[in-house]
Amino acid sequence: MAKLDWFISFENLRELRRLCHWGPLIALGVIIICSIVAVLDSILWYWPLDSPGGSLNFLTLINWTVMILYNYFNAMFIGPGFVPLGWRPENAQDCRFLQYCKVCEGYKAPRSHHCRKCNRCVMKMDHHCPWINNCCGHRNHSSFTLFLLLAPLGCIHASYIFIMTMYTQLYNRISFGWNSVKIDMSLTRRDPAPIVPFGISAFAVTLFALGLALGTTIAVGMLFCIQMKVILRNKTSIESWIEEKAKDRIQYYQTGETFIFPYDLGSRWRNFRQVFTGSGAPEGDGIEWRLREGCHRYTLTVEQLKQKADKRVRSVRYRAVEDFSGACCPLTKGIRTFFTTPCTEEPRMKLQNGDLVLATRGLKHWMYGDKIFEGDLPPEGVRVRGWFPRRCVVKYVSDTGSDQSDDEKKNR
Repeated sequence: MAKLDWFISFENLRELRRLCHWGPLIALGVIIICSIVAVLDSILWYWPLDSPGGSLNFLTLINWTVMILYNYFNAMFIGPGFVPLGWRPENAQDCRFLQYCKVCEGYKAPRSHHCRKCNRCVMKMDHHCPWINNCCGHRNHSSFTLFLLLAPLGCIHASYIFIMTMYTQLYNRISFGWNSVKIDMSLTRRDPAPIVPFGISAFAVTLFALGLALGTTIAVGMLFCIQMKVILRNKTSIESWIEEKAKDRIQYYQTGETFIFPYDLGSRWRNFRQVFTGSGAPEGDGIEWRLREGCHRYTLTVEQLKQKADKRVRSVRYRAVEDFSGACCPLTKGIRTFFTTPCTEEPRMKLQNGDLVLATRGLKHWMYGDKIFEGDLPPEGVRVRGWFPRRCVVKYVSDTGSDQSDDEKKNR
């Protein structure tokens, strides 16, 4: 793959539309606010540029901002890498080991999954991140993880500047308009006095920026830990869920087989080098992957096919007895339904009285399934599925599936 593919290309202006989303707008807003306030606090009140330490501090702040934005935009615009539309394995016999995607009109390559937001099959998909308005996957995993590392580090530095600025000004001289606090703290005084006084407006803005920086440090720092766990195990969040379901399936049917995850190379360092390489590009092309001994390239996809067949066997047919608007938190369906709405980006499915649905999993007050069309069919390749309140449906009399799905039994 050409190296130019790894640089941000603005030839396709449609990619710029990713910026017009609440996630990037909030993320960039936090970065800009914290960066500007930290620089102004530093050079105006805490650590002026007329000292070597102040100059070094200023350059460090600028460096944090540049590196954070660089990796952020790389993660957003380079993207995770998409499986080519209509993709098929070179050996036609291998098609039986793969799932077919009706939307992309091709087979899903190993480790790839279809993203409803991007409307494409994504290479080594981990999740769709609203903050970059793109998926985290094969090509942008390193940039995304570096962003998650650098953002908390930069916020820690900025938080130190905010705290020390407020501390030194509180114990030096703060003019709030109606009164002045004058305490003899000669060690913290600057000579000469700052050009711009540190008033109540500056204090409020600094305090607000401190809240943003501390919140970002905690939230993004936790996400970084999660991604490092994914990288060191070479196992995405989706693949962890597949592995968990594989163990449940084997235990449920008592097949005696053993499922070995094929992409964990047995060494954290080797797993780490799959994502972080000297060239900056991840190892592999997103289709072919290094495998653990004793596994073949379709070990995971075969397990996915088994789970899909098992889901069809244990799915249950229901008929809607109440209309449902598809609201995320429907208050009209009861307090318990309102407060137990699934915490997921998966859609809610509209229902009308008489609709048939095939439920595949469920919670205590919610169910997830596909709508069954008896008359008018949806556009080819489009599946209508999502969450809906359990109280809106009753079991269909002619149901040929099992009485209750495994997920419903668990009532998770």
